[in-house]
Amino acid sequence: MIVLLPGIILPFIIGGKVSWIGGKFLWIWSWIFSMLTFIRYDFYGRENFRKGQSYIYVSNHTSFLDIPGLWMIIPGEKKPLAKKELLKIPVFGWIARSAAVIVDRSSGESRKKSLDSLKKTLADGTSILLFAEGTQNRSKEVLQPFKDGAFRLAIDTQQPILPMVVVGAGPLMPPGTIRLKPGRIKVIVAPEIPTKGLTSEDQARLKQVTFSTMKKMITDNT
Repeated sequence: MIVLLPGIILPFIIGGKVSWIGGKFLWIWSWIFSMLTFIRYDFYGRENFRKGQSYIYVSNHTSFLDIPGLWMIIPGEKKPLAKKELLKIPVFGWIARSAAVIVDRSSGESRKKSLDSLKKTLADGTSILLFAEGTQNRSKEVLQPFKDGAFRLAIDTQQPILPMVVVGAGPLMPPGTIRLKPGRIKVIVAPEIPTKGLTSEDQARLKQVTFSTMKKMITDNT
């Protein structure tokens, strides 16, 4: 990560037409990380990506190992929403600051600014990646209750949601630890969920449909 750091950070700082280079370097880092740790990612559902379409990607979150797999499978330019606490992680925090939209979950003003930034990012043709549970799942449940942000954003921008799940990452690197072991992880993409014509009154239903879809994907693949 340190070796690739300039290639990751500088393009995101410059922005504009060169930001994709930072994304490419992050893909290279993800692949090298997978090779060196003997953690292999199996990808399913690539046919559900529609070329040229910006998405709001909604994923579960059980481990830091989710991120390399998601980054390798998602095509084109994308920006994740990241919590402020990630900035404290050496090296990774620098990357998060440049490549992600940062939110301070304790501040209502920060959450509003983050939402405005995400809307602008989507309007510029860049997809957004959100972990709908809001944090890594440390419970025994398949999924924790979803936050509203992803679904409010989808309705406000009328952009489709593309549900994704990562299965098998938690046991290889449990939340809150830096211990990891080799193994295989599945990353699965579902068909998109359209939002055209939906209003704020449909937000709860949209969240429930996404939750049920992702829960079934996880249970069917464990």
